[in-house]
Amino acid sequence: MILAADVGGTNARLAIYTADGEQLVRRERFASTEYKSFEDVARAFLKPDEKPLAACIGVAGPVVDGRVVATNLPWVLDERIIAQSLGIPRVALINDLVALSMGALHARAEDLVLLHGGALPRTKGANLAVLAAGTGLGEAVLVWDGEKHAVCATEGGHVDYAPRNEIEIELLRYLISRVKGRVSYERILSGPGIGNLYDFFREAKNIPEDDAIAQAIASAEDRNSAITKFGTTGESTAAARAMKLFISLYGAEAGNLVLKSLALGGIFVMGKIAVTLTPQLVSKGFVESFLDKGRMRSLLEKVPIALVTDSTIGLSGSARYAALLYGKPPTL
Repeated sequence: MILAADVGGTNARLAIYTADGEQLVRRERFASTEYKSFEDVARAFLKPDEKPLAACIGVAGPVVDGRVVATNLPWVLDERIIAQSLGIPRVALINDLVALSMGALHARAEDLVLLHGGALPRTKGANLAVLAAGTGLGEAVLVWDGEKHAVCATEGGHVDYAPRNEIEIELLRYLISRVKGRVSYERILSGPGIGNLYDFFREAKNIPEDDAIAQAIASAEDRNSAITKFGTTGESTAAARAMKLFISLYGAEAGNLVLKSLALGGIFVMGKIAVTLTPQLVSKGFVESFLDKGRMRSLLEKVPIALVTDSTIGLSGSARYAALLYGKPPTL
């Protein structure tokens, strides 16, 4: 059997798959912050009679020489230590966006929502890209080498934020003051980024808030989810403005990623935030920002955008990677 994992700053999802990486046996979700290490989560998940022959762990952060310091967790993961500690012969650490990308290549048509382009992304013959906003902002590139896609992890979510108009210039100034320095796209296009946008409209643009809504947001277990809810329903003007700007910036960064990677085969938009905001992503604001690239607009008009709605796609991607590692490759 194969142990597959998708580790984020909020949740760690673990699953057991058959040796070919195609059949799910069982899966479970854990709150990442309630555990001191990945090994602790794995011990809580694995049953005494489950002895995986291989494991693949997708984790948010740059993997270097089989080791990663998680971006949004106080964890250090090392392939060698995990293998020894859990008694798993073969362990691979991959960037979480690599896992998502592996899964996206084999996503079912019913798990895709076409946002633009007239047809689903081409999984053969052209570069692809993946964009996923969650606890952080993940980006990956799938380079077509003539026979298959080589999945390339990036830390593109941490590039400098570039405003496009006066309101976004104001936002940049606000965030520079707030974070005391450099501002990346992840400061905006993420769960915490939604909170930053809301605070910008409340504090810098002086948009008033209903007392009951302000209290609900302040006392919510997940403040950013509460802002999203009040913004999408229109109950809060500040939250609605924040979500509208979030959608616009998300579309703009999707277009940036396609241009930088020449992903003419298409781009997959993934993650819980995207699924929650499906009606907003389908609207013209996201796509118009995606296309608004001056002389490059005609190029982007031909590029498909697909939203992936399967929340377990990172797990299936990790399982496929582990199957390749173990020597029993899945059906491609």
